[in-house]
Amino acid sequence: MQQYVAEIASMGRLRHKNLVQLLGYCRRKGELLLVYDYMPNGSLDNYLFNKEKGKDLTWSQRLNIIKGVASALLYLHEEWEQVVLHRDIKSSNILLDAELNGRLGDFGLARFHDRGQNLEATRVVGTIGYMAPELTAMGVATTKTDVYAFGSFILEVVCGRRPVDPERPVEQMILMKWVATCGSRDNLMITVDSKLEGNFKAEEVKMLLKLGMLCSQSNPENRPSMRHIVQYLEGNVPVPSISFDTTGFGMPNISNETVTQMTTTSTSANFSFEDVTILFGGR
Repeated sequence: MQQYVAEIASMGRLRHKNLVQLLGYCRRKGELLLVYDYMPNGSLDNYLFNKEKGKDLTWSQRLNIIKGVASALLYLHEEWEQVVLHRDIKSSNILLDAELNGRLGDFGLARFHDRGQNLEATRVVGTIGYMAPELTAMGVATTKTDVYAFGSFILEVVCGRRPVDPERPVEQMILMKWVATCGSRDNLMITVDSKLEGNFKAEEVKMLLKLGMLCSQSNPENRPSMRHIVQYLEGNVPVPSISFDTTGFGMPNISNETVTQMTTTSTSANFSFEDVTILFGGR
């Protein structure tokens, strides 16, 4: 428990414009409450999957959100005093501020470790469609498993659909596989969210879809670092050419059972706390 509280304290020291700021926490009578900055526009998934016309995001807003989340992950992986593995990157964990900037939140599964520290296997937690194959096989989270999830997130934002959707036709149920199939046929544009009604830049779409698939390589060594990803997004370095052969990607392993149970969750623990309230940053 001391380690858990220490990690919460560390979360309060994270400072980045694209992170949801943890203001403090309260322990009282067996309950733990975390207090974050208020995000008036809610979570990104409400915009991507809401059918209300007023909640549509423009192409430039989507691109800006992707860039913001990439910048936040670079900070967590390489620029803070420790390495922070988020372990649950997805649209429902991206909150939108008043200007619709994307803020990475929900650090409930995050892990902190010193640079160079050997990583140990843990219980496999996450969401189906965002979990790298080596994570489900060995239970070891790394920066490259975060990169894999970020790749799924890119596809989610560009295509306006979840990584796994059992209500789609079989050939489209796994988003990554569908994008790879369309890419192999030189027909990537049909994967773009129809709610955009063609109002996007084709070259930016191709760049993002290729980058999303590059992050989804089955071999973690073939995935880029977040630093390289930010460089690709800023246009400083071109995205490497990739093959859309589906065998090269870490496709989610979806069984009949997982179609009906789309997320994996960790069981909640019962804690016994004394009354404690802590605020960060002088608040």
